[in-house]
This record gives sequence, C-alpha cells and structure tokens, in this order.
Amino acid sequence: MQKVLLFLPKGYEELEATAFIDIMGWSRAHGTAPVTLHTTGLHDEVSSAWGSRVIPSLPFSKADADSYDAFAIPGGFEAAGYYEDAFDERVLELIRQFNEQRKPVASVCVGALPVARAGVLKNRQATTYALPRGERRKQLADYGAIVIDQPLVRDQNIITSEGPATALDVAFSLLELLTGKDNVRRVKEYMRIVGCSAPSG
Repeated sequence: MQKVLLFLPKGYEELEATAFIDIMGWSRAHGTAPVTLHTTGLHDEVSSAWGSRVIPSLPFSKADADSYDAFAIPGGFEAAGYYEDAFDERVLELIRQFNEQRKPVASVCVGALPVARAGVLKNRQATTYALPRGERRKQLADYGAIVIDQPLVRDQNIITSEGPATALDVAFSLLELLTGKDNVRRVKEYMRIVGCSAPSG
C-alpha cells in the first residue's frame, strides 16, 4: 500500500489540502490500489486560512521520507502565517529527503515556494500563483526554477500548479504517479468526475 504524507502549515488553503485527502480516500474505497494518507504539522493543532482547526494525525517529529512514498503540500495565505511554517528549515529538509529518494513531491499554488526554497527546483520547470502582479512567480524564479505559464507542471517527481482550482488535477497526478492510470480512471469513474485530467510528464 502506498503512503502519502500531507503537510499542513498554518494558514493552509482548505480546498488544496482536502483534494489530497479526498482522492486518496476514494482510492482506498473504490480504487484498485489503496493509498494511505497521514497529515502532519509543526503544531498539535493547525488553523487553516479560513479558521478551521485540524489535529494532524502524525507528529512532525515522526515524519520521515523513509516511511512514506510521497509528500504533498497545499498553498496558503501569508497573513495567516503560512510561510512561517512552510519555510521552516525542518520542512525544507524533509522536502529535500523526499527528492533525494526520487519520491513524488506534489504542491498546489504557492506550495511550490517551499519546494523551491528547499533547493530542489533549481533549473527545473515549475509554476505557482500568478496574481495579482506575478510576485510569487518572480519569487519562484529567484529560487532558480524555470517558470512555466501552465496550470500544472510536472518535472520528473515534482508537481506544481497555479492555484486552488488545480487541486484535483494535482492530487490525481500524484495518484497516477503512485498507482498508475488505470486506477486513476477507476477513481474518477466512482467520483463521477468529467474532464478532470491527470497529465503525464
């Protein structure tokens, strides 16, 4: 059984996090390849950008790349403390460990920025949030990434995307990397999803 570790920083965007939780759950329930997902965070309780409170299922002290097959991180809001957690050196080191083992690292929206800050996107294609004036894409480029103006970009084991609306596509793209296209098709059928593609890279 494949295992995904979902990191929840303070101020995370709920839709972006929930997409991973829901799709991996549907794969367990109706897919051909079950996927377990554990949430983790730097705090005993994490507040989202919109004020929901979540207790992560795994203490961050027990999070390691050896025990999981993929790492996922949603974006979030600076005003809600997102970057305080997302840019924490412990989180960046965990991202490096997953990348060193060539395991998938999937991010949504500005979740690409801690991935880039960790140094794993240098000279690699990626994308992130473009509004309001492209500051986040400039920041991504400053970290050494080759910024691509596309909704979703997959460069080998790294998945990045441009905003909340791409969350399902990112989660399905990660599911495809872990379990294959046939399982993705089956999960989409059971979820009654039409026109939501999982790009191959």
